Amino acid sequence: MTNEHLEPADQPVRTAGTLPARPAAEPTSAAETRTAPPIEPDTKDWTWVITRPCPECGFAAAETPPDAIGATARALAARWQVALDRPNVAVRPDPGTWSVLEYGAHVRDVNRIFAERLRAILELDYPMFANWDQDAAAVEQHYELQDPQTVAGELVRAAAVLADRFDAVEPDQLDRPGRRSNGSDFTVITLGRYYLHDVVHHLHDVAAA
Repeated sequence: MTNEHLEPADQPVRTAGTLPARPAAEPTSAAETRTAPPIEPDTKDWTWVITRPCPECGFAAAETPPDAIGATARALAARWQVALDRPNVAVRPDPGTWSVLEYGAHVRDVNRIFAERLRAILELDYPMFANWDQDAAAVEQHYELQDPQTVAGELVRAAAVLADRFDAVEPDQLDRPGRRSNGSDFTVITLGRYYLHDVVHHLHDVAAA
């Protein structure tokens, strides 16, 4: 990952920003969330999660067999569906941290983006992935105003599309490469593992792990 923030693969883990946090007993209300400023972008490099366990969420992406990526994606989507059915999902825990709803909308879009990147790897020779500014998407699409049940359904459907594509990958396609605009390389396998960590880590972020 680099400091550019145009790719979900560059900064997948949305953590609290630098805005002052309220005490835990005083979460940001749903009304306040709708007028809250954008979250501070996370510019850390997270590509190391492809090979090493994440000390924050505990997920070891490298231990996921290639043929289990699809099933794992579906299982994670089901957990997000449960998380988005909780009360007060539109309420931010503090002004600098996304609500469960905002995280869920982000994960829905991550599923869509990674499905497209997988398609590109399988159909093109060493493609450069189209850029996606996840922070701009959150603001422009008003994640905080979206309906939780609609987001949950869209997330599950997007994950199913991605999972089906991974299930259809042939053994001789697993090492097909693609790259981000910053030059970081991925294969079908590492793209899938990177995606899984992103989704798991955000479940950890919303205390649904």
